[in-house]
Amino acid sequence: MNFMFYLSSVLLGVGLAMDAFTVSIANGMSNQNTGFGTALRITAVYAFFQFTMPMLGWFLVHEAVNALSLFNRFVPWIALILLVHLGGRMIFEGLHGRSEANRVEGEPDGLEATLTSPTGLALWAFLLQGIATSIDALSIGFAITAYDVKMAFVCSTIIAAVTWGMCVTGIFIGKRVGKLFSAHATIVGGIILVLIGIEVFAKGALL
Repeated sequence: MNFMFYLSSVLLGVGLAMDAFTVSIANGMSNQNTGFGTALRITAVYAFFQFTMPMLGWFLVHEAVNALSLFNRFVPWIALILLVHLGGRMIFEGLHGRSEANRVEGEPDGLEATLTSPTGLALWAFLLQGIATSIDALSIGFAITAYDVKMAFVCSTIIAAVTWGMCVTGIFIGKRVGKLFSAHATIVGGIILVLIGIEVFAKGALL
């Protein structure tokens, strides 16, 4: 492993993190009360999947080539369905949800609520976002088949670290931008998720 290996891994991380970064901006826009600790925990979900997907792709090429071609057909559809579903829910909640003025004082809000909900359902939404935005990273696992397992692990770790940093930044950028849109921020965030789903599907369908 030399300098070019580390540089290429960082650049891969930046490129692969763009969808998750944009989703983080959308989340920040629709959740104005997100604290730094919560942002770290939520974006760790995205980083986890950005680490897991390249390693999964590397493993599939080495150990399960036959299953790869069948699974790869469904990848764009999975991303499209997940992100359109989540974006649609955000749009619906933005149109029909409660306003900030009607919230009960002290009630968990936004991303904070995802970690305190007794059902954990809200957290599943972030898990689905993590899966959908890491689809491209699966393809990187196919591209690094020349790496041994140690190099693949290090590359995936760098990609995850870059993703984590970018997504935390994205949430706080989204919080600032969300103030400009006020009550419409959740709707705009949902539209962004739907558009990302379409973009990921279009890229996958053309491959």
